[in-house]
Amino acid sequence: MGFVDRNGQSELATGEMKIDSDKFRVNPGKAIKLSKLPTNIKPLCDTKEKYQSVLTQHVSDLSDLQHLHYASNRYALLLIFQGMDGAGKDGAIRHVMSGINPEGCDVSSFKQPTAEELEHDFLWRSTCRLPERGRIGIFNRSYYEEVLIVRVHPELLAGEGLGKELRNDKHIWKQRYRSIVDMEHHLHGNSTRTIKIFLHLSKDEQRKRFLARIDEPEKNWKFSADIHERKYWGKYMDAFEECLNATSTRHSPWYVVPADDKESARLIVSAIVLDALRGLKMAYPKITAKRHAELLAIGKLLAK
Repeated sequence: MGFVDRNGQSELATGEMKIDSDKFRVNPGKAIKLSKLPTNIKPLCDTKEKYQSVLTQHVSDLSDLQHLHYASNRYALLLIFQGMDGAGKDGAIRHVMSGINPEGCDVSSFKQPTAEELEHDFLWRSTCRLPERGRIGIFNRSYYEEVLIVRVHPELLAGEGLGKELRNDKHIWKQRYRSIVDMEHHLHGNSTRTIKIFLHLSKDEQRKRFLARIDEPEKNWKFSADIHERKYWGKYMDAFEECLNATSTRHSPWYVVPADDKESARLIVSAIVLDALRGLKMAYPKITAKRHAELLAIGKLLAK
């Protein structure tokens, strides 16, 4: 409910299974309710071996498409990952993008803003890290934090140098949504394609993952979450829901990916990225007849 299911959109086949990425796409103009969208689905693969096989094929396909993307040098691709702590953002990026050539990809993680960043508008620190044409940029969290965590904790606005009249403006969030939509529209008009993925995790699954980080010594290092933020779960879901509805557009869509099952979530994410790359009009550069003749001549010299 609330997802786009466009006729004619290709489905990614994984053996006998198909993943239609558009089933997870937020339909602009139709409000979704996160409470009605699943955080868990039936596993897409019935064995670990099949999952590894499908993911390996997806990673290989992504590697080939990235090579074409880099060579064609026509578009930039921006992938944004958002979700609650423990939703699997790091794991999805690590597993799905494992075959990507690092020379053509940049990953940026946005933590608490620095003093310098707070002296600028809320979009400044992320726009400085947008990908170049031919490259893939990955934002692990992003400028969307400014309408998520800052909305849940509006006292943070005081540290952003905003005047009291702006901090108290009841329309500030709508204004920020508009700024984001306008920026993403501008990026699209300048050949940057933006794909946004919300990993939809249940509160109970987050609890289980936090406990695993405590109980398993090799995961202790991962436990850096503020456990007290769990009491704001309802406010976070409201903030995410309004954000998704306000900022999912035709050219810069949001996808809501059920995240309780990490393996299925990673396959869905990889399908979304593959569809995004396959939707670009890319081709390897053509060489001139003169250059072709030069290459043939060089080949003859090397063959001697």
